[in-house]
Amino acid sequence: MYMPILGTLGYILSPSGDETLLVHRTARASDQHLGKYNGLGGKMKANEDVFTCMQREILEESGLVCRSMYLRGTINWTGFGPEGEDWLGFIFLIPSYTGVPFACNAEGRLLWHPVERLLDLPMWEGDRFFLPLVFDQDPRPFHGYMPYKNGKPLSWSYQR
Repeated sequence: MYMPILGTLGYILSPSGDETLLVHRTARASDQHLGKYNGLGGKMKANEDVFTCMQREILEESGLVCRSMYLRGTINWTGFGPEGEDWLGFIFLIPSYTGVPFACNAEGRLLWHPVERLLDLPMWEGDRFFLPLVFDQDPRPFHGYMPYKNGKPLSWSYQR
């Protein structure tokens, strides 16, 4: 039976649109994401829709209030969790917000990074496949499948 963890992952754009806010996961030695750069997000609660979840996670992790968000895609990550759990992720782009971002959160430091240089950062190997789709100019959302085993993607496929 397929019963994935539902989660959101958001990429906040700077006012100029050429940078995105990422967390550098360095706060907990036991973190599955230790040392990696990630967008912001997390698990959906039972009383939320994905839009509400993304807004809550952005507020909790960055202190920012989303003014506009766009669903850029979905990804089915089978075997991704630390115990091989399946995840179904909803990926958002957040071009407009209010507030000033935190300098850090419970997971690490929050830093702005040029979108054109994201792939130079330490990140999940699989992120390199879908990140260009998050920031491209194609208005159609993507829907991908990326099975993982032992922390590595086995393949990547998507449709628009």
